[in-house]
Amino acid sequence: MSNVPTDRRYTDSHEWVQPQGDGVFRVGITDHAQELLGDLVFVETPEIGRHVNAKQDCAVVESVKAASDVYAPIAGEIVGANEELSGTPETINQDAHGAGWIFEIKADNPADYDGLMDAAAYEALVASEG
Repeated sequence: MSNVPTDRRYTDSHEWVQPQGDGVFRVGITDHAQELLGDLVFVETPEIGRHVNAKQDCAVVESVKAASDVYAPIAGEIVGANEELSGTPETINQDAHGAGWIFEIKADNPADYDGLMDAAAYEALVASEG
C-alpha cells in the first residue's frame, strides 16, 4: 500500500487535504494517484482568487500516459498555488504528500473538511479499487 499520512483527509477522486490554519487547506494528489499516472510532465495550477465548488475541477496534472483533472475537495477560494510545479512537475512523483502540493484553498465552511475520508477509509477505497 502506498504511503497514506494520517495528518490529513482524502477524497474519492484521490486528492489529499491538509489543514494549514485559519480555514486554509493545502491540496495535492495522493501517492497512489501519482503512481497510477506515472511520470508527470506538466501541472496546471488554479488561478489565485478563483472561487470553486466542492468536486469542481480546478487544476490539471499531465503524465506521459494521460491528463487528469484535480478537483477541489471543499468549496472555497483559491489562495495559493505551488508555482514550483510549472518547472518541476516531477516533484509530485517524488513527494506527493509534501513538496508536491498543488494549491491552497480558504474554505467557505471549514467544517466540510470533517466530512472527507480519513486515512483508513482512503486505504480501504484504494484496496477496493485494486
